[in-house]
Amino acid sequence: MTLLVPYHQDDFLPDLGAALPPLTPTTTVVARLPDDARGWSRLAPIYRAVADAVQSRVRPGACQTVVSGCCCVSLGTLAGLQRAGVDAGVVWFDAHGDVQTMETSASGYLGGMPLRMMVGYRPELVGVRAIAESRAVLVDARDLDPPEVDYLRGADIRRSTVEELDTAALPDGPLLLHVDCDVVAAEDLPGLRFPVPGGPSAAAVVAALARVLATGRVAALDIACTWDPAAPDPTGARPRLLADLLALASRP
Repeated sequence: MTLLVPYHQDDFLPDLGAALPPLTPTTTVVARLPDDARGWSRLAPIYRAVADAVQSRVRPGACQTVVSGCCCVSLGTLAGLQRAGVDAGVVWFDAHGDVQTMETSASGYLGGMPLRMMVGYRPELVGVRAIAESRAVLVDARDLDPPEVDYLRGADIRRSTVEELDTAALPDGPLLLHVDCDVVAAEDLPGLRFPVPGGPSAAAVVAALARVLATGRVAALDIACTWDPAAPDPTGARPRLLADLLALASRP
């Protein structure tokens, strides 16, 4: 089952599902957001709904797949696993670090914070139980702001390139495998909201994700389609990448 969460933060993306190939039945999460709230309080209903859906679908040996337009949705995915009794480590593929805080972020962009919240920065705001830094692996992260560089220098979060990631670098136990599609070289994937030049090819990313999934320990695959659905994609690179990722998750 693929869970579709058509949001980029609180922006509803009705066209995001059009890129989904017909590999599995899809359930769509739509939440009612409070008009009088901002920031994490406004987004919390989305993550609660995702957590409810993930929790209800957790099965031993099965990988739940969540597709959204924003990395923040992964907070709901993790919360759902935890509610179901799955103590997951995190493998985080992203061109960015996503380890900002509200105090360090120059822009205040919430999408730059979810991994930091998973490892202990105000997790109560989004309903997750913090995991140890040593149980998180950050893959690629080729575009870091100075506060992120400072934090990661002293943190126990493991680091890897896409090409060098192997099973020895993974935390023990079940895993939440998150991929922000902007980890792919911006030259190969049009319409990204925060493109980063250089970086791995789509094929290299898919191969690395396959290595993680082959462990049989991935409890959830969280895919953030961080592109503008209305942006031109003349070669069909975006749905092709998404199809490859969903095909990985559907393998027995």
